[in-house]
Amino acid sequence: MANQLDTLDIVVLAALLLGTVAYFTKGTLWGVTKDPYASSFAGAGGAKAGKTRNITQALEESGKNCIIFYGSQTGTAEDYASRLAKEGKSRFGLETMVADLEEFDYDNLDTIPSDKVVMFVLATYGEGEPTDNAVDFYEFITGEDPSFSESSDPPLGNLNFVAFGLGNNTYEHYNSMVRNVNKALEKLGAHRIGEAGEGDDGAGTMEEDFLAWKDPMWSALQEKMGLEEREAVYEPIFSIVEREGLTKDSPEVYVGEPNKMHLDGNFKGSFNAHNPYIAPIESSYELFSVKDRNCLHMEVDISGSNLTYQTGDHIAVWPTNPGEETDRFLRVFGLDTKRDQVVSVKALEPTAKVPFPAPTTFDAIVRYHMEICAPVSRQFIATLSAFAPDEETKAEMVKLGGDKDYFHQKINIHHLNIARVLEVVGKGKKWTNVPFSALIEGITKLQPRYYSISSSSLEQPKKISITAVVERQKLPGREDPFRGVATNYLLALKEKQNGEPNPCPFGLTYEITGPRNRYDGIHVPVHVRHSNFKLPSDMTKPIILIGPGTGVAPFRGFVRERKRQVENGETVGKTILFFGCRKSTEDFLYEKEWEEAKKVLGDNFEMVNAFSREGPKKVYVQHRLKERSKDVNELLQQKAYVYVCGDAANMAREVNTVLGQIIAEERGIPEAKGEEIIKTMRASNQYQEDVWS
Repeated sequence: MANQLDTLDIVVLAALLLGTVAYFTKGTLWGVTKDPYASSFAGAGGAKAGKTRNITQALEESGKNCIIFYGSQTGTAEDYASRLAKEGKSRFGLETMVADLEEFDYDNLDTIPSDKVVMFVLATYGEGEPTDNAVDFYEFITGEDPSFSESSDPPLGNLNFVAFGLGNNTYEHYNSMVRNVNKALEKLGAHRIGEAGEGDDGAGTMEEDFLAWKDPMWSALQEKMGLEEREAVYEPIFSIVEREGLTKDSPEVYVGEPNKMHLDGNFKGSFNAHNPYIAPIESSYELFSVKDRNCLHMEVDISGSNLTYQTGDHIAVWPTNPGEETDRFLRVFGLDTKRDQVVSVKALEPTAKVPFPAPTTFDAIVRYHMEICAPVSRQFIATLSAFAPDEETKAEMVKLGGDKDYFHQKINIHHLNIARVLEVVGKGKKWTNVPFSALIEGITKLQPRYYSISSSSLEQPKKISITAVVERQKLPGREDPFRGVATNYLLALKEKQNGEPNPCPFGLTYEITGPRNRYDGIHVPVHVRHSNFKLPSDMTKPIILIGPGTGVAPFRGFVRERKRQVENGETVGKTILFFGCRKSTEDFLYEKEWEEAKKVLGDNFEMVNAFSREGPKKVYVQHRLKERSKDVNELLQQKAYVYVCGDAANMAREVNTVLGQIIAEERGIPEAKGEEIIKTMRASNQYQEDVWS
């Protein structure tokens, strides 16, 4: 037909079209000059594209014979995994790699040869739950009949493994992750090397538990795999390249942004533990009426995001380090004059991950990405002794690193961070010999801090309330108090919002406008973590809430939820709230709000107060609970749900005991039987805790 093009015309037109497209897309879709120094940071999504999820394949492709998996919520388990990898390579010549549990599949664990070893460093979160990144692995390995790729009998007869757990003895399910995983692996025929170690955060011995466990473990592994120990020589995992052509104002340079989307100002996608939402703080005010203590109430607006929450969930706040500690750190390592120097950080071996995006500056790395205010570990002190500025300092560092009691007396009880330790031990000398790679490897990544949400999602679905005491601990032998990183950062934000142009609470300053002023207008980076701490689905069920101090935070949300339900015409069960604080005139949180709730809920709401410093002897919530034994037992017989929030070590443990005693005394049964009933309530989620050590 006349209007049809012949084949030659089509070919010519196609060639012309392709040429035009190619010309106009050069430098955007093709012909892009790749930055040879750019770090392979995975950004918001985690794993790199195209990376295998097959464990055996990953080991073979990278030439490794030891993989160390971590299940981590706050970064400690990840830090221990990295330390094991480093020590395994430097002391025993193992070819090690560190791996995030959520980045692999587990059906091929049965194909890992017996001349390789798999290590698991597993934190237990909350009420015996796996950490967020370990959920899939835990469900698979503890499932009734996990399906593996081959039909071996037993399925994991070839697997050699090592296990260490991070737990807290104040919780009911102490170290249940490592215990249950160990049991499941052994049931499937796997061979554990050494003991399954357990660290106890509740007793404050986590670090020493880890150090005491790992040496016999290495001895057992040496014997099993025929390893020879050698003199440990420091080998950097990262190369640090100074970039002369770039400045901190160059658009491709990260100055604290967590990923590429934030660098480009494109705050979209899923907001999570890899990608915070920069949320406006709508309002903030002080809850205490006493000079030397602060408690903040903050309203964070999430309406500009796809974030959602349910009453009882947690909000994660991404803090920045105070300027004074950032300056101290840079000064100690001789980097104060190079703070704005642009550097690229590259992994020197294929399985290592740079823990922040680059190119960036020394200041940005230290201020936004390193946990520089955390108490230092004894093992890290021993590592840095090799880089001491003189022999006298080196000898002291070796002694601190090797002597547990000496380290505790000189460093641990004062909660000294790394820069403060080196200032004292080095008597003011600069530690310019320390490779920056050693600092990246040895200092944990700055982690988000989690707070129980104190608002109701039914009442305000797009606004989240935070209730937080500003952490300040006076310690023996230390001039200034130890201060919490996140809560003091929030205090600075609150001061800024309430009219202070240059806030410096307790002499601390913060970059509160954020990288490139992106947080200006009073913003804070956040994400939401969903929790199992939830009201009963049947709203007519009675609830007993026990929360002294800021432990009352989620219960403010619970009570506001029930108040709104009544306002919506619903019928709710009885709510009894046991709240404790020092004095009714100083730290009685949300006093007026409870009165407003009473007006709406009537006899279905009762508040029982324990003011510990208002009478001749101290009275706590557990004492008030005991005084109300008859009422508490009656509510429990009506299948009331019990919720406890606050300090795990003392309050939560005593509340558990008292409830068992109440049941036993009121029902005329042995105390052991009362304890058994409490255990059954816990197992069925009728007794829930949201506690911290």
